Amino acid sequence: MHDTREDIPRSGPLAGVDVTTTVAATTMVIAFILFTVLMPDTAQATYTSIKNFITQRLGWYYIATVNLVLLAAVVLILSPWGGIRLGRDEDRPEFKWFSWFAMLFSASVGTGLMFFSIAEPLTHMQGNPFQRMAGIEAGSLASGEQALQITLFHWGLHGWAIYILIGAMLGYFSYRRGLPLTIRSAFYPLLGRHIYGPLGHAIDLLAIFATLFGTATTLGLGVAQMNAGLNQLFGLSISTTHQVVLVVIVSVLATLSVVSGLKKGIRLLSEWNIHLSMILFAFFIIAGPTLFLLTTFGKTIGGYLLHMIPMGLWVNTDPSDQWQSWWTLFYWGWWLSWGPFVGMFIARISYGRTIRQVLLGGMAASLLAAGAWIAIFGGTALHLQFFAGVDLANLASKDLASVLFHTIDSVAGGALGTTMIGMATLMIITWFVTSADSGTLVICTILSRGEAHPPQLQRVFWGLFLGATSAVLLVAGGLQALQTAAIASALPFSVVLLLMCFCLFKALIEDGRSPSPKRYASSQQ
Repeated sequence: MHDTREDIPRSGPLAGVDVTTTVAATTMVIAFILFTVLMPDTAQATYTSIKNFITQRLGWYYIATVNLVLLAAVVLILSPWGGIRLGRDEDRPEFKWFSWFAMLFSASVGTGLMFFSIAEPLTHMQGNPFQRMAGIEAGSLASGEQALQITLFHWGLHGWAIYILIGAMLGYFSYRRGLPLTIRSAFYPLLGRHIYGPLGHAIDLLAIFATLFGTATTLGLGVAQMNAGLNQLFGLSISTTHQVVLVVIVSVLATLSVVSGLKKGIRLLSEWNIHLSMILFAFFIIAGPTLFLLTTFGKTIGGYLLHMIPMGLWVNTDPSDQWQSWWTLFYWGWWLSWGPFVGMFIARISYGRTIRQVLLGGMAASLLAAGAWIAIFGGTALHLQFFAGVDLANLASKDLASVLFHTIDSVAGGALGTTMIGMATLMIITWFVTSADSGTLVICTILSRGEAHPPQLQRVFWGLFLGATSAVLLVAGGLQALQTAAIASALPFSVVLLLMCFCLFKALIEDGRSPSPKRYASSQQ
C-alpha cells in the first residue's frame, strides 16, 4: 500500500481527487442535510442531546485538551526544535510577513471578531462566574473591563495555539518529511504506510466534515450581521430569505476567489481586509474616546495575561450554571472544529519558515491584533455605555448582530457614521469571503491528497456546495444544528489532535535537527 497517485483519475468529474474520500465526503454531507430537513424534530432532539452530553459530561476534557495543546506549543517555541525549518534548511518563506499574517488572520477569526468583539463583553459584564469570584458588581465599569479580558481569553492564546500548532505540524510533515499536505500525514510515525488506507481516509473525512460545518456556522453568524448592516443602511428587512440571498452572493464571491488562486484572490482579499480594519480602528480611536481606548488596550492585555492560566484551568462544577457551556466550551469546540481547516491553510502559506517563527510569530501577532480589536471595538461600546448614556448592553441582550452598527452610529452620526457602517458591512462580507475561500481550498487540497493546486472543477463544486449547505440549513432553521455539528466534530478531532502532538514529538526526536532529515515519502515512491 503506497501513495503513487496511480488510483486518482486523470479525466472526468473526479479528475485529480481521491475518489473514495470525495464520494464519502459528499454522501456524508448530503445525508446530514437530508436528515436535518426531512426529520426536523428528530434532528433537533438528536443535536440537543449530543450538545448537552458534550457540555455537561466532557467539559473538563475539552478544557484539558486545549491547555495541553497550548503547553505543547510553548515547549516547541522554547526548545531547540523551534529552529527546524518547514522545508530544506536553505529554503526561505514564500510570503512576506505582512501577507502571511494577513492571510492567517483573515482565514481564522475576522468574521467572528466582527460579530463578538462588542456583543460578547456587553453580555459578560451583566453576569459571569469570574465576576462573582472576584466580587465585582454586575453592570459596573469594573465588570466591563473584566468582560474585555474574558473576551480576549476566548480569542487569545489557547485558541490560536490550536490553529498554529496544527499548521506547524502539517508543514513539518509535508515540507520537511515529504508527505502530502493532508491531516493523515501527521500520523505517519504511528501508522506508517497505513495512512493511505481506510484509517487515513477516516481522518481526512473528519477534517472535511469539521471544515465544512465550522465554516457554515460562521457563515450563519456572518449573514445575520450582514443583514443587520444592510437594514441599518438601506432599511432591508431582516429575514431568512434575505440571509439566504446573502449566502449565495458570498459563496459565489468566495468561489471566484478560490478559483483565482492563493497568490491572487486569497492574498489580495486578505490584505484588503487588514487595510479596512485599520481604517475602522482609526475611526474609533480618533472619533471616539482616544485616551480611554489606549488605556483600555493596556488593561485588557495585561489583565488577560495575569488571569489567563486560572481562567484556562477553571472547570464549572455547578450543573445549574450554564455560562461555561454557552461560552468557553462553545469556543473551544469551535476552535477545535476549525483546527483542520485553519491549520492546513497556515501550513500552506508557511513554507520556508521555522517552527518557532510560525508558532511565536503567529500566536504573538494574533494575540496583539485580537487584543487591539476587542479593546478598541469593545472599549468604545463600554465608554458609550458608562459615559454617554447609550444602553448598548440592553440591545446586546436582544440583538447581538446589530450592536456593532449602533455603536458606530453612536460614535458619529450623519454621513461619516453611514460611511463607516457601510465599510463595516463590506468588511463582514470580505472577511467571510476569505474564510470561505480558504476553507474551500483546504477541502480540495485534502481531497486531492495534498496537491498545492487542486482541480478547478473541485474548487467550484465545493465552493458552491458550502454555500448550498449553509442556505439549506438556514432555511430549515438549522443554525443550531450547524453549531452542534461544529462542537460535536471537535470531540473526535480532539483525540486526533492529541495523537498528532505525540506523532510530532516522536518525529522531532528522530529528526534531531539533522540537516538531512529522513523523508518518509521517499519510501513510498
